[in-house]
Amino acid sequence: MNEHQLSRKPILIIGGTGKTGRRVAERLAALGIPTRIGSRAGEPPFDWQIKSTWSAVLENAEAVYLTYHPDLAMPGAADDIASFAELALQHDVRRLVLLSGRGEEGALVSEQALRNSGADWTILRASWFNQNFSESFLLDSVLGGTIALPVEDAREPFIDADDIADVAVAALTENGHIGQLYELTGPRALTFAEATEEIAQASGREIHYVPISVEQFRSGLEQENLSAEFTNLLLELFTKVLDGRNSHLNDGVKRALGREPRDFRDFARDTAATGIWDRGEPNG
Repeated sequence: MNEHQLSRKPILIIGGTGKTGRRVAERLAALGIPTRIGSRAGEPPFDWQIKSTWSAVLENAEAVYLTYHPDLAMPGAADDIASFAELALQHDVRRLVLLSGRGEEGALVSEQALRNSGADWTILRASWFNQNFSESFLLDSVLGGTIALPVEDAREPFIDADDIADVAVAALTENGHIGQLYELTGPRALTFAEATEEIAQASGREIHYVPISVEQFRSGLEQENLSAEFTNLLLELFTKVLDGRNSHLNDGVKRALGREPRDFRDFARDTAATGIWDRGEPNG
């Protein structure tokens, strides 16, 4: 029995229903460690935009997994991270594990805010998630048979959300991760065209990747009636972050867990087996 089971204090998971937060919650539950989900639908509810909700979720918590909605690079995020960390310390919650974005200049300011907070911090700086193709806005594109993005030949070492969750759980429950920055990437850097082809092969469907202009991408986003905030975030991501700056590999998963990260091909195979990519008609 570990120290968390003895203390029975819950680990707070901010964004506990998201791609990584949900996986962190599942892993902690499997270890018998109590959790508290920090979300607008949680009990008590949590909302980054309503600071009066912050204190209740921190009450008697053991540690915190921090994700920021919609993105750490957003204006005001660093101030929120600094304020949340200060409040956490006031509640005697010292261990804070922050999910950050690789290559996002704005996110670095939030990372520094956590470093300066006096908390026992760990930063997980992750590359593009594999699960963006299966659990996020690109799922509809996969199902439609065409992935169209303003990215041509830039390579991205896609990381699996399961690997991120494994590192997060280690950082939340084990010694030796305080003060560590883990830059998390997959074992290979792929272009979006290559990633699309691997999904097509794994799913047995005809799926094409089509590079488009930024103007075409913006027009498509506007037609989907997304919020201006999310539209600008996606434009920032695809015009700046996914420009090849993140093509190099890092050993964060190996440093944290002592094993290699999951390969995109394995992700594609296992995801195809779930049937999530079967809906819709393949293009002929």
